[in-house]
Amino acid sequence: MTIAKNCVILLGLLLVIVNVSNTVASLSIPDPYLVKWYTQKVDHLDYSNRDVFKQRYIISDKHWKPNGPIFFYAGNEGDIFSFANNTGFMWENAPRFNAMNLFMEHRYYGESLPYGNKSFNELKYKGYLTVEQALADYAEFVTEFKQHTPGARDSPVIVIGGSYGGMLASWMRMKYPHIVIGALAGSAPILQFPGIYNCSQYYEIATKSFENYSPLCSSSIRKSWAAMRRVAKTDEGRSWLTNLFRLCNPLTEDTVNEFISFVSSAWDSMAMTDYPNPASFLQPMPAYPIKVACSYLTTPNADDHSLIKTIYSASSVFYNYTGTVQCNNIAQTGGSLGDLAGWYFQACTEMILPICSNGVTDMFEPNEWNFTAYSKGCYESQGVYSDRMKALILFGGKNIKSASNIIFSNGLRDPWSAGGVLESLAPSLLAIKIPGACHHEDLRFTGPNDPKQLLDARALEIKTLKSWLTTYYTENRIDNPAKNNELFYKMG
Repeated sequence: MTIAKNCVILLGLLLVIVNVSNTVASLSIPDPYLVKWYTQKVDHLDYSNRDVFKQRYIISDKHWKPNGPIFFYAGNEGDIFSFANNTGFMWENAPRFNAMNLFMEHRYYGESLPYGNKSFNELKYKGYLTVEQALADYAEFVTEFKQHTPGARDSPVIVIGGSYGGMLASWMRMKYPHIVIGALAGSAPILQFPGIYNCSQYYEIATKSFENYSPLCSSSIRKSWAAMRRVAKTDEGRSWLTNLFRLCNPLTEDTVNEFISFVSSAWDSMAMTDYPNPASFLQPMPAYPIKVACSYLTTPNADDHSLIKTIYSASSVFYNYTGTVQCNNIAQTGGSLGDLAGWYFQACTEMILPICSNGVTDMFEPNEWNFTAYSKGCYESQGVYSDRMKALILFGGKNIKSASNIIFSNGLRDPWSAGGVLESLAPSLLAIKIPGACHHEDLRFTGPNDPKQLLDARALEIKTLKSWLTTYYTENRIDNPAKNNELFYKMG
C-alpha cells in the first residue's frame, strides 16, 4: 500500500480540483462581484515571523444593506472560483437576507500561495499549511473586514462551507463563536477520523448507489478488477488497455496500480455527485450519471475484454461525457499541481480520513487501511509523520455538545455522509439528513429536477438561519435590514 494510492482516495473529499479550468468556465456567478486580495500573516502562532502573503477573496454586495448579514464561505482545497460557482445557496439567498457574499481562498490553494512557486518545495515553506492557520486566516480577515467596511461593524457573520469547507465552517464556529454567529456545514465528515470511524463505510455507501440502479452494475464493477489485472499482466494487454482508455502515456507494469485507482475514482466520484440535474462540479456530467453509467454495465459474466470495454464506456460518463477529452492522464487526475500538492500534504499531516474496501460488502478492489504503513508512506513522500489525534484534540470529535448554532447537512447517498453528524446533538446543533441526496447537494443552485426532500432541507436551513439572525438583531438591539424585505418572510 503506497501513500500515493491512499492520497488519491483521500483527495475524493472534494474533487472540485479535478479539471478546475472546466469547472470555473462552465458556470457564471449570477451577481456582480469583485476579486480582491488581503495581506495575510503566514504564521498566526509565532510572534517572531513577519512573513505575509496575498490571499484572494471574492466579494458581492449587490443585495447587502448596512448591518446586513455576511455569508462567508470558508474556502477549501481548490480555486475559490470553483466554490463560488457551485454554492448557489449563498447567491440565491443573499436577496432574501440583504446579505453580502464573501468567498475566501484557502491558503496554499488556487492563487493564494504564501511563498509563490516555492510554497511546496521544502517543509519550511509548506509547514504553514494547517487547519489551525487556515481558520486563523478567516478569523482575522472577517474581523478586519468588518472594522474597515462602512456599515459592516455590526453585521452578523454566518460561515458556510461544503465537504472540507464544511468541516472548516463547523470548526470556525466552535473556535471563534465571537466572530461568526453560526455555521452551515454541508457534507462535513468531522467524524471520519481514526478511532471513531469504521473505514469500510465510505465504499459501502458508494456501492449501494450503484446496486440501487442495478445489481448487474455493481457486480460488473466488482468483477472488473481481477479482469483488468489479468489483462495488464502482458505487454500486449497493457497496450490494449492504453488504447481502449485513451491513456496519455503507455501503461506499464509500474503504473497498473495508478490505472486501477483512476478507474476506481470514477465510481466514487459519481457516487458523490449523482445529482438530479446536469452538472459540471467535478466534470461535465448528465443528470443521474450513475444511471447512465449502469446502462453499460449489464454483463458481469462476460469475458475479460468484453467486460473491460463496458467499464471503459461507463467510466467515460465521468471522465469524458462531452467527448472532448483527447487523452486521460492517470498520473494526475486533479487540477493544478499546487492544489494536488496541498491536499497530499494535509492528508499526510492532520486530515487523516481512513477509507478501506474489502470487495465483499462493497464493489471495490480490496484495500486495507493501516495507519503505520500510511504514516511511513507520508514520511517518505512528504517528510512528515501523520498525526491521527490532532483534529480530535483540537476540535473534539464526537464530543461537541458544548458548541452551538451549527447545521450539519448530509445527503444520505453521499459516501462522505459516513463520517458526518447524522443526529442532532442539541437544539442548536441541528443534523439534517436528506434521503436520496449526494455531496453537499443542498448548497448547490436550485435545479428543475430537485426532489421535494432536497427543497425541504433548504427550507429548514433558511428557517434556521432566520432564527439565528433574528436572535442576534434582537439581543444586540440592531435593526434587521431585511425586516421590510418580502423575500425574508417567504419559504422557511
